[in-house]
Amino acid sequence: MKIINAVLYSNVKPNETQEAKILEFLEKRYGDVTLSFILDTNIRAGFILEVGSDIYDWTTRGRLEQLVNEINEIDKNQNIIPIIKATVDNFKPKSVPRQMGSVVSVIDGVVTIKGLEQVKYGEIVMFYSGVKGMIMGINEYSSQAILFGSNEDVSEGMAVYRTNKTAGIGASDNYLGRVVDSLGNPIDGLGDISASTYLPIEQNAPTIIDRMPVNRPLETGILTIDAMFPIGKGQRELIIGDRQTGKTSIAIDTILNQKGKDVVCIYVAIGQKASSVARLVETLRQKDALEYSVVVASFASDESSLQYIAPYSATALAEYFMHNGKDVLIVYDDLSKHAIAYRTISLLLGRAPGREAYPGDVFYLHSRLLERSAQLSLELGGGSITALPIVETQSSDVSAYIPTNIISITDGQIFLESDLFFSGQRPAINIGLSVSRVGGDAQTKAIKKATGTLRLDLAQYREIEVFTQFASDLDEATKEELVYGACLMQVLRQGLHKPLKQYEEVIILVIALAHLFVKVPLNKISDVKDKVLKYFNDEQNYICHALEENKVLTLEIKDDIINNAKTFISNYLGE
Repeated sequence: MKIINAVLYSNVKPNETQEAKILEFLEKRYGDVTLSFILDTNIRAGFILEVGSDIYDWTTRGRLEQLVNEINEIDKNQNIIPIIKATVDNFKPKSVPRQMGSVVSVIDGVVTIKGLEQVKYGEIVMFYSGVKGMIMGINEYSSQAILFGSNEDVSEGMAVYRTNKTAGIGASDNYLGRVVDSLGNPIDGLGDISASTYLPIEQNAPTIIDRMPVNRPLETGILTIDAMFPIGKGQRELIIGDRQTGKTSIAIDTILNQKGKDVVCIYVAIGQKASSVARLVETLRQKDALEYSVVVASFASDESSLQYIAPYSATALAEYFMHNGKDVLIVYDDLSKHAIAYRTISLLLGRAPGREAYPGDVFYLHSRLLERSAQLSLELGGGSITALPIVETQSSDVSAYIPTNIISITDGQIFLESDLFFSGQRPAINIGLSVSRVGGDAQTKAIKKATGTLRLDLAQYREIEVFTQFASDLDEATKEELVYGACLMQVLRQGLHKPLKQYEEVIILVIALAHLFVKVPLNKISDVKDKVLKYFNDEQNYICHALEENKVLTLEIKDDIINNAKTFISNYLGE
């Protein structure tokens, strides 16, 4: 006859009488049994008895869980108080059909587990201390999990059991205006958030049949982008550049510009300082943008596992709004730190390093994330997710591993150049290296017509500027081109957190391309630009209203803009 081995987990070894009662119980149910004892200091009261796949949890936690389950099965119309008392008095431990294992080692947030033979990749496991982990590696004799908590809460020999669930996050409209961590827990001190549904953080991207063409503009309020590198709803536009060149500022201005446009904004901070995130949240609050935004933050002090799952959790939250027919803007700030967090986890898991020590599947890491941004078909509600991933370069090297990977995944990039930034050209967008693969499909007729030859004019200016560095005698036509180009560069300068309305962009572009700013001194163009917009808003409101309503720049409106601008600039210059 086969002898069954039973294991007793407790923080105190049972005395002879207690051990005899346990053996009596086991022999009645299982026959011949041997009982061994394992000291577990994490059990404060009671014990756990493991017999094969059967588990008798007679700890405080286990008894309460079973009590709650039994109460939930009772008809709500009955008198619940005597039933609770009777349930407590007659409580007997029941076997729980769940698989348990034990911790072999804990190193820098990566736990090696033995005994979970049927565990799945990506499954959430629960440690006895209450900390959760996610399975990231499965070997022949063990499995490996990353911790969603501190190393100090998990120790060698601790019990761990399967949950049969993948990682997920709660979702509801109540998340708007809140700051949460990678697991969806509020960290803004405003209380709990009630969720109406629970979504896995990893989901398949919409298929081609589920998508529609990207042809609706997402207005950033940044003149350079809306005119030359338009972003459409459902697009993925990369913001790339060196440190401190204004990448986050572009993303924040885009969020601020969505006020009143029924767009949900989600900002994902990955590996950032808590003080930086606090300043960003305060900016959103002051500009009344927090009410339609969600901030998902994983700080630099957090474990690599939390930084790793942060963008996936935020995307699951974005998909909740998208599937409810909403347009969503999500900012990943930044994916360079996300790749570093994943590299750290992979090296701790013992995976073979590749180029720049990143694992071989680092491309898949970001492709499966960004492919979830899409414009859904009308049959699925017509919602969209527009992604603005941010990547930091070193010395403007766009040929590095992570930048080239993400450039190949996205639908274009906005490249920010350090030299332009430090020369005062802000936003410091390099016109030659930036591109939007959606192009004019994501522009209104008004902005498309107003843009005209702007990009060609700027390209010619930069080319002439390079050659004139070596020339001493210039003809008049060349001098005029240089003055005109310098005026355009000044016109494209824009203050921080001052996004423009689309009709304002149209007015500025029409005036600039009509060469009306040429007479204005370069150091006065910014002032003239602000005052001419105020003049049109106050005195020529019919033009603003027509552009805002119809989204079309007719020949009559264009002539009115030019004639009024000529008069205003002449008066400004005192002519």
